[in-house]
Amino acid sequence: GYHYGVWSCEGCKAFFKRSIQGNRHNDYMCPATNQCTIDKNRRKSCQACRLRKCYEVGMMKGGIRKDRRGAPREATVCS
Repeated sequence: GYHYGVWSCEGCKAFFKRSIQGNRHNDYMCPATNQCTIDKNRRKSCQACRLRKCYEVGMMKGGIRKDRRGAPREATVCS
């Protein structure tokens, strides 16, 4: 579905929501070099890099859909 300004899966929507609520994202630290590969199989390995990817693909804190029909569907973005 369309969440926080991008097409994403429910898992990424929930992760982003948890991360931005209560400034939880301030606790995320990458154990490596902040360049972890985030994909469907490895998305749980590094919260810091997963959140970074959310922002890279265009997720926004204020990206709440204004009309229920949303934007035209282009591509699904999912980590």
